[in-house]
Amino acid sequence: MKLYGKLIFTAQIVAVTGLSIGGSKTDVEIGGIDNNVIKDAAGVPYIPGSSVKGKMRSLLEKSLGKTEVCKCSQRDCPVCNIFGTAASSNKNIQSLQDIVDKVERIKYASSNKNIESLPTRLYVRDAKLNAETRKLMEEKEGPFSELELTYTEGKWENKIERLTSKAKHPRQMERVPAGSRFDFNMVFNLLDPDDTEFLKHTIAAMRLLEDDYLGGNGSRGYGRIPFENLSIVLKTVADYEQGTEGKPIYSGTLADIQFENMKQVIKEVIPEVEG
Repeated sequence: MKLYGKLIFTAQIVAVTGLSIGGSKTDVEIGGIDNNVIKDAAGVPYIPGSSVKGKMRSLLEKSLGKTEVCKCSQRDCPVCNIFGTAASSNKNIQSLQDIVDKVERIKYASSNKNIESLPTRLYVRDAKLNAETRKLMEEKEGPFSELELTYTEGKWENKIERLTSKAKHPRQMERVPAGSRFDFNMVFNLLDPDDTEFLKHTIAAMRLLEDDYLGGNGSRGYGRIPFENLSIVLKTVADYEQGTEGKPIYSGTLADIQFENMKQVIKEVIPEVEG
């Protein structure tokens, strides 16, 4: 297996509806908001790369008719080749069962002599809150003029008894408000001459995510996101050796990508990558 080049994706993830990706329950005082969002050391919300990658994996598995976390490690399997043989599950490790599930997948891959260990082709970075969004939030300007907390809002959620119409277990959820933008970065490694087929599935997974949801409470309207201002740059091994910036091969929206055109550009830059 040889590294032919890297495709660098940059974009902005936009919260069209409130976004809730859970963090530590110690972030908020007792009696305050429950189910607070994940934040960095400075107390600023961010989107973990594992959340985006895990959701993309889960949606791709479903689109291919796989009923559970794929661990087949077949050379033609998009899931195992994009995300790796022993990739994490399609949710963050938050419980003992999650750890057990991950150990079982690793044991399965290592004990089955007919199973090949496959490297992940996809790296997804943590998406930090965009600087302009952060400034507007801190100064309570524009769409965030009525924001309750510094970077987040509280939303009351109730379970309603269908027979009595009484509210049951009311709680206040913390979420990043609609209109927030996060700076997104993702890297796809070209490790095989026919990896453009796996790239096609990666883009399909991103498109699936745009019409699904990110984080929790998606069935209640949370977590609708698009990828905006998308840019893809191809960097070859020679670019890294010479310190050059690579070749921009796309700029626009996910919906407008003409994959055959993109594949042709990749082949022109790296003739060994046939597709």
